[in-house]
Amino acid sequence: MARGDIIENIKTVLEEYYNAWNAAFKNKSGDEIRNFMSTKFLGFWSHSGIDEPGQYGYSYDIEGVLKQYGDARKSFAPESITVRNEGNNVLVFGTETNEINGTPHTAKCMFVWQAENGQWKLVREYIELTR
Repeated sequence: MARGDIIENIKTVLEEYYNAWNAAFKNKSGDEIRNFMSTKFLGFWSHSGIDEPGQYGYSYDIEGVLKQYGDARKSFAPESITVRNEGNNVLVFGTETNEINGTPHTAKCMFVWQAENGQWKLVREYIELTR
């Protein structure tokens, strides 16, 4: 697949991934979200008020996270997309906005997507709140 096609494909996957999050905020089920994740998934989450980021893996409690939020919605604006490893791995950097009860909260995010059995799977993420 050509580099431009991979980038357009990843943009579509990102849109579907965030749609899955937004549906999950309503139905409180993480199944659709987890379908986008590799079983090798590893994530990190942090903000300026802590020294060491939190780490989580494929089996983290997505439902527990979803239950913490009432009216919530996520969106993502990619700032750079880098195709790597002969098109089998894509690094995405951008800004995520979580609107929680009408208040926006932004974070800088880096995602690593990898081709696995013909599908793009999220293998790593780093989320740093901008506050």
